[in-house]
Amino acid sequence: MDAEGLPLSASGRNGIWLLDDDASMLKALGRLLNSAGFAVEKFSNPADFLSELERRECRVAVLDVWMPDMNGLEVQACVRRDSPKTQVIFITGRDDPSVRQTALDAGAFGFLAKPFEDEVLLQLIHKAVTG
Repeated sequence: MDAEGLPLSASGRNGIWLLDDDASMLKALGRLLNSAGFAVEKFSNPADFLSELERRECRVAVLDVWMPDMNGLEVQACVRRDSPKTQVIFITGRDDPSVRQTALDAGAFGFLAKPFEDEVLLQLIHKAVTG
């Protein structure tokens, strides 16, 4: 349960949204989070993610940094503007210290380099949802 007594698996503002252009990563993260009791929405395209964000709230967004068309930092800027309560967690296959610092300075809740332990991501998401 979250701080308001709502189940973590409730849809809407308690949902976890995943944005990654790697279909296998989306599938694996979706399974992991579903098995931990989270409601998950998966997006492979930043435009689709942002379009949905205009219609509904997102509690936690897990964003890939490096994607074609729009990178995760650009998506984060839109999330901050359109949904300032959304917690952003970055995942990346190319850990660049300057990108990490830029993301954190812009308000990211966390930043993980792939590969990361499942439990580390789950704990970070749980803290973002309940904190």
